[in-house]
Amino acid sequence: MRIPPELRCVVHGEPLSLQGAFANSQEVEHATALSCPSGCSVPVVRGIPRFAPSEAYAAAFGWQWKRFRRSQLDSYSGTTISRDRLTRCLGGSLEVVRAKAVLEAGCGAGRFTEILLDAGARVVAADLSSAVEANYANHGSARGYFICQADVCGLPVAPRSFDVVVCLGVIQHTPNPERTIAALAGYVKPGGLIAIDHYARDYPATWSRRAIRALLLRLPHEHARQLALGITRTLLPVHRGLWHRRRGFGRLRRYLARLSPVVDYYDAYPELRPELLVEWALLDTHDTLTDYYKHLRDPAEIRATLVALGHSNVEVYAAGNGVEARARGAADEARRDNGETPLALTHVTDAA
Repeated sequence: MRIPPELRCVVHGEPLSLQGAFANSQEVEHATALSCPSGCSVPVVRGIPRFAPSEAYAAAFGWQWKRFRRSQLDSYSGTTISRDRLTRCLGGSLEVVRAKAVLEAGCGAGRFTEILLDAGARVVAADLSSAVEANYANHGSARGYFICQADVCGLPVAPRSFDVVVCLGVIQHTPNPERTIAALAGYVKPGGLIAIDHYARDYPATWSRRAIRALLLRLPHEHARQLALGITRTLLPVHRGLWHRRRGFGRLRRYLARLSPVVDYYDAYPELRPELLVEWALLDTHDTLTDYYKHLRDPAEIRATLVALGHSNVEVYAAGNGVEARARGAADEARRDNGETPLALTHVTDAA
């Protein structure tokens, strides 16, 4: 893994170089740190540069992606679930990333990293959490791959330097979605492509999920994790038992969906192997019950944010996790470089 040309010091905006006894190998994994000419130093821990000092609100995500490192990889599931979702978000073809510099912000364990690399992209991936270790374990040997631990709102890259910016399954979990989208917009080249998604206003936050999540967020991470997984393991057999086409079971499943906090995929992805249906339920129930931020937006709000940032060819629609959107990067150089948030981007947050 080598330093990509877009990488910069977060403080000074200067290029970074390798430090350490084996730094002349040019491989980041052999370095002990990255440094800039002005003296900043970023540690390289277990082969990964760590620009973020801690996991902060993303700690639960770090645990889940390391625990379920391969579960959602298409190469592991034998499906095209991740590929289909990414292809749709990019506009219907993966050719838009071939031989392009792609920034994947909030990369998790790498379900989309895998697809981007296979499609011929040169990928710079980043995540705030220790999920970067799962991603690196999955893809560290790939050509054209770089990963770091960093905050999406302050990534160590040159402004407006990527042909494509992808951020899926992330924005709703950050402190301020509008600020996050504005930061992402600052990484895409003029005329480049940005593809994002967000939870919609009709996100299925049932009363049981709201109540249990409110409880779990007050507990230490380890206790919250154990409770979330325990609830899933206890109730999932009921979900599986009612997954039948016999008369009357459909109505019971609808009642169960309103009462149970468990996220199951028996209807959505019946092509998954039985053990993967269990893993996905454990993973996503933990996700929905322990995420620190859960913001909701409708398509009009996402469109307004992208338009206010000066993007063109804005497409926003209901799909996937709720709202999916893509647009072309703004051409105005002075767009948001002064660091001020435009009035159109101010928004009352609404963590569920």
